[in-house]
Amino acid sequence: MISISEIRLGPEEEALVLEVMRSGRLAQGPKVEMLEELFADAHDADFAVAVNNGTTALVAVMQSLELQPGDEVITSPFSFVATLNAIIESGATARFADVGEDACVDPESVESLINPRTKVLMPVHLYGLPGDMDSLSSIARDHDLTIVEDAAQAHGARVGDRPIGTYGAGCFSLYATKNITSGEGGLVTTNDAVIADRLRVLRNQGMRARYEYVMAGHNYRMTEIQAAIAIPQVRRLDEITKRRRENATRLSAGLAELPGLQLPLEPSGRTHVFHQYTVRVKADARCTRDELARHLTASGVGSAVYYPRLMHDYACYQRHPRVIRDETPRAAALVDEVLSIPVHQNLSDADLETIIGAIAHAMR
Repeated sequence: MISISEIRLGPEEEALVLEVMRSGRLAQGPKVEMLEELFADAHDADFAVAVNNGTTALVAVMQSLELQPGDEVITSPFSFVATLNAIIESGATARFADVGEDACVDPESVESLINPRTKVLMPVHLYGLPGDMDSLSSIARDHDLTIVEDAAQAHGARVGDRPIGTYGAGCFSLYATKNITSGEGGLVTTNDAVIADRLRVLRNQGMRARYEYVMAGHNYRMTEIQAAIAIPQVRRLDEITKRRRENATRLSAGLAELPGLQLPLEPSGRTHVFHQYTVRVKADARCTRDELARHLTASGVGSAVYYPRLMHDYACYQRHPRVIRDETPRAAALVDEVLSIPVHQNLSDADLETIIGAIAHAMR
C-alpha cells in the first residue's frame, strides 16, 4: 500500500535524540530553545514558542488574548475540530464564514459576519495552502481584529515573499503526519513580544521564575526529545517542501483533464506546501468520491477524507451555546467531494505513476 503519509527519520534525528538521552535533560531545555530559534528563522518571525502539541498552540494563544464572554471569533467550518475546540476553551463564541473555491475561508463571507462583538479572525491554511492573507489582513486592520493563524498544516507556506505565521500568531503542529513531525508537538510564531512572553509563562504553570507565579498557567512544555526529532527536519524544510511541490506537479500533470475531477488550486502569489494533495470528485464524474477511494484501496493506493463533516455539524456542537451554526453552503459541498491522495516527499517515480494510473482508470 502506498500510504497517505510516511515517516522516515534519519541519522541526524537519531544522533540528537541520543545526545538528549545521554544528557539527562529530558524536559524543556537547550534543544527546545534551538528548535524555537530555527523555526522562527524559517518563518521570518521574531519569536517562536514551543508547546506540547498543535492544539495546545491554538489554545494557548487564545488564552493569552484574555477574551471576554460574548466575544466572537470568525473561522472556517471546514477544518480539524481542534480549531473549534480552541475557540470554545477560550470562552469565546465561534462564528463560521464560508470558504472559496480554494477551500480556505472567503474574505467576503468573513466581512459579512463582523459585528461589535467580533474580536479575532482565525483563518485556516488548509492542506498547506495559505488563505488570502492580503485581503484578510486588510479586513482585520479595518475592524481592529486580532489574527490567529491556524497553520497546523502549512509549515513554510508563503503569501508572496511573506511566510505565514507572521500576520498574527501562527499556530503550527508537529503531529506525526505533518510536513515536519516530532510525533506530537507544536509551535507558535509571533512578532509580538508581549504575546511571546505570555505564552512562555503560560506553558510553564504560570511561572516566570521558579515558584514565581504571575498567572494561572498549565504544563504545555515540549520535551527535549520532541525538539531533537524536529530540529533536523526544520533544517531540511526547503528540501521537504520542494519535493512535495514536485510530486504535486507530477500528479497534476498526470490527472489533468480527467472528467469530473477538480485538482488542487494554487492562486497566484500563494505558495502551497502540499501537506495534502486533495482532489474534488464533482457531480458529473463517472464515479463518486467513495467509489474512487475504494478503487484506490484495491489498487494499493492509500487515500483519506479530510474532512467528512463540517465541524459544527457534529452533535456535540449543534446545541452548544457558544457555537453559532452560520450557513456555509460552499463548505458543505466539500464534505462529499474531497479526497486526499499521497504526495509526501518519500514517494518514488513508480509510486506516482501507480497513483495516477489508478485514478485515471477509475475516472474513465
